Amino acid sequence: MTLRDIFDQISINPNGLLWFLVCIPLLTFLISIWQDRNTPPQLSPTRYGYAAMAYLTSIPGIFAITLNVYLFLFERQSIWDMNLITQLLPIVTMVGTLIIIKRNIPFEYVPAFGKLSGFVTLIFAMIGIMWFVDRLRIYAITYIPFQYIAITFIGMLLLIRFGWNKMF
Repeated sequence: MTLRDIFDQISINPNGLLWFLVCIPLLTFLISIWQDRNTPPQLSPTRYGYAAMAYLTSIPGIFAITLNVYLFLFERQSIWDMNLITQLLPIVTMVGTLIIIKRNIPFEYVPAFGKLSGFVTLIFAMIGIMWFVDRLRIYAITYIPFQYIAITFIGMLLLIRFGWNKMF
């Protein structure tokens, strides 16, 4: 089974994905209603519920953003061919859920939320480098062993990550 087969099956029967993507913001809203406003955010037990909701919505949302970037930059997919259920709805759900969470608790109190932003940074740094290399047309004959090229590539990723951390 390929990724295309999975997306075709979701397009044929979208009920499961629609149910999942609608329930996550609703559950986040219910958690915000049940949240005790007198408890400081760093001690609130609802922050673990927010963390679960953030991960449940961010993983499909990040995947959809990454898929869209790949399809539009590398595959040259037209925006008119965009599948709204698999390519747009996870992003809208992620944004909506994160807005609800942000209104109720600062992201710094959501457990392991920083790891998610680091993951996004790494993905987009790699896509940026791959896009740059894809557009670059340099033909070179070199005697440099491949492991040195791979180490240089990993070093560039670490530099991007370090720069991102210093910037924000």
